[in-house]
Amino acid sequence: QVMNITDVGHMTDDASADGSGEDKMQVAARRLKEAKKSGQAPVDDPNDPYQVAGYYAKAFIEDARRLNLRIVGDDPRQMPRATQYVQQMQEMIAGLIENKHAYVADDGAVYYSVESFPDYGQLSGNTLDKIRGGAGGRILDEHQAVKRHPADFLLWKPDPSHIMKWDSPWGAGYPGWHIECSAMAASVLGRQVIDIHTGGEDNIFPHHECEIAQSRGCFGHDHFARLWMHARYLMVEGQKMSKSKGNFYTVRDLVSQGVAPAVIRYEILKGHYRSNINFTRRGLEDSARVVQRLRDAAGEWKSKAGSASLPKVDVSHPVLAEFGATLADDLNIAGALAVVFKWLAEPQPDPATSLAVLEKIDTVLGVVHLADEQSQTAPAGRLTDDQAADLARQIDAARAAKDFGKADTLRKQIMDGGFEVRSTKEGTTVRRKLA
Repeated sequence: QVMNITDVGHMTDDASADGSGEDKMQVAARRLKEAKKSGQAPVDDPNDPYQVAGYYAKAFIEDARRLNLRIVGDDPRQMPRATQYVQQMQEMIAGLIENKHAYVADDGAVYYSVESFPDYGQLSGNTLDKIRGGAGGRILDEHQAVKRHPADFLLWKPDPSHIMKWDSPWGAGYPGWHIECSAMAASVLGRQVIDIHTGGEDNIFPHHECEIAQSRGCFGHDHFARLWMHARYLMVEGQKMSKSKGNFYTVRDLVSQGVAPAVIRYEILKGHYRSNINFTRRGLEDSARVVQRLRDAAGEWKSKAGSASLPKVDVSHPVLAEFGATLADDLNIAGALAVVFKWLAEPQPDPATSLAVLEKIDTVLGVVHLADEQSQTAPAGRLTDDQAADLARQIDAARAAKDFGKADTLRKQIMDGGFEVRSTKEGTTVRRKLA
């Protein structure tokens, strides 16, 4: 399993077939330059695109690890970068030209000829007649004039002024976005037909459609991927996430606001991949309660089981059998979670076995043991762990003095500061809210 990092050729106008727009690496470099002017220096040299790519890739890996994503490993082959596979891209382009699937246009750029591939459009349901005017009508006239068909897409663009460029048989320049993924898939996975290809719904056309045309055109197989899985958009409060709308969040944004990574993971995980997920504050609070419920159950069963070793359980256990069978139905996570909730509501006479089952379920959910990153720093309006513990001791002192009004005031202060409060005969304890 691999996830590639596109560090060249990803243009601001991705829908265009001619590589128009500005390379997103250039946009990112400009953003980091402005940050450096304001005294923030995330990279030594914002003009170095490799440093820029490294900065954002590192940030992505850190956030992925926060959410316990297994795709992020220590093996760099799991996350290949496009700039490491330019030679393989050029070899594929040469093969496509040789196979009559690509041509060098009058402007020196290399284009894929969609008319040479009768199956073009099958994945997305498009036909060449539907896309005759170009992708979204955003193809520049001067580029259209040199192409054999308006839907022909860029494989290599000679441009010695580009932020990143390589020598090639077609002049110094850079690869098109689509060819990168085909080359990396074949090189890194070591096969010309892969098992599963994933991506967002916005990748279906033109990106994945072009990948199929390139890979099949180069290697001659009937398929590029045996199975395609496309996730729908993540909505935020009912709208598509957008910086211009002010509803754009990163993982680290939410963590800094006091949301536990396990809650973020569960909130995104609980929706089916082929349905739009509506990310809301209310949803985060609901997910926090579920995560806490799972952790409380694990803690209770561990306490009751004592030092006894947990029994080995597998899919022969009725709960795990139903959980696994439901997941096997096109990743029906909602149905699988319903199995878990039903089971949690039942009596659990054998805490050791129950804990073993929950641990096995959590190999999928990944939220019970995921670190909360609770430190002695707190966002505005929130208390630190030490501050909350100190106020809890003040509550006990106020209760001992029978000053219940003060105890109630302190309790509200702790709750407003992001903690749950519980007072018993043994004293007052606090627990940070997960969201």
